[in-house]
Amino acid sequence: MQRLNVILLPVPGLFSPWCDDVISAIGDRHSIKVFDPAKPLSPQFKGMDVVVDQGGSVGTREMMDAATEARLWQILGTGFDHFDLPYVKSKDIPVANTPGQFSSVALAETAMMFILMLSRRLREAEANFENNRFYQPLGNELEDRKLGIIGFGASGQDLARRAKAFGMRILAIDVRPIEPIVVEQIRPDFLGTPADMDHVVAESDFLSLHLHLNAETRHIIDTRRLALMKKSACLINVARGALADEDALYRALESGTIGGAGIDVYGKEPPDPSLPVYRLPNVIATPHIAGVTDGTSRKRAACCAENIDRLADGRELLYRIDL
Repeated sequence: MQRLNVILLPVPGLFSPWCDDVISAIGDRHSIKVFDPAKPLSPQFKGMDVVVDQGGSVGTREMMDAATEARLWQILGTGFDHFDLPYVKSKDIPVANTPGQFSSVALAETAMMFILMLSRRLREAEANFENNRFYQPLGNELEDRKLGIIGFGASGQDLARRAKAFGMRILAIDVRPIEPIVVEQIRPDFLGTPADMDHVVAESDFLSLHLHLNAETRHIIDTRRLALMKKSACLINVARGALADEDALYRALESGTIGGAGIDVYGKEPPDPSLPVYRLPNVIATPHIAGVTDGTSRKRAACCAENIDRLADGRELLYRIDL
């Protein structure tokens, strides 16, 4: 195996465990160094075969210009809506990410957490405990409740498996045909295409978003679709904040158009935590931690290491997003 030179671009303040796991997964098979923003930029990219970009959010055009010998730009993360893919492609550098299956368990668990917290009205329950008010509020059981899953890829499927264990009914939407073995395993109560979106939105007691953000999916949940939802229904978003029109969502929550929301991602991060919507008892907000688990870190690191090994062996790269 050819020994490659790898430069790691870390997000400030988020080195561990993400970058530690990448370094561990690569081991001594290749030479790896960490980019130092305090040092001159161009010399650090000289001779680098691979750039590992944490989250795809660290690399700049100046870095891409300097990476003249790079044969792989590996994103340590799933989404690339904030990554300058056209510019890297203009440099003829192959680009790969670590797609949804490497964080699907973490996202599914967080979505399930939101569903449970909202169904049992946890914020109200906590307030009642503080005020010595017992036996309230009245919660909702999940059995036979309808869970709409918009985007039935890895994380959507993992959520469906968990929700089925609670007796929930699964209504799923995806743009592509789902493998028959997956359909047989999960047995969704309804499996449709984007043409069925309004039907699923209107029927669901909980609606969970599991989509990539692009021009077609931006604001896929807007004022019109929020008005289609049941007044008791809750929206779950662990994917990308801009999948929902946040202004419309906040109006719907504050006016009681929908029953609640579990929100982990935001159009602009960090959001303003002082907004009144985040004080509502039917809103659970977390700081983009759905995919932030030890398992996600290890799986993404292993994916990066495998692609680097493939490059070193002259084998086909996995999960390219530049083709």
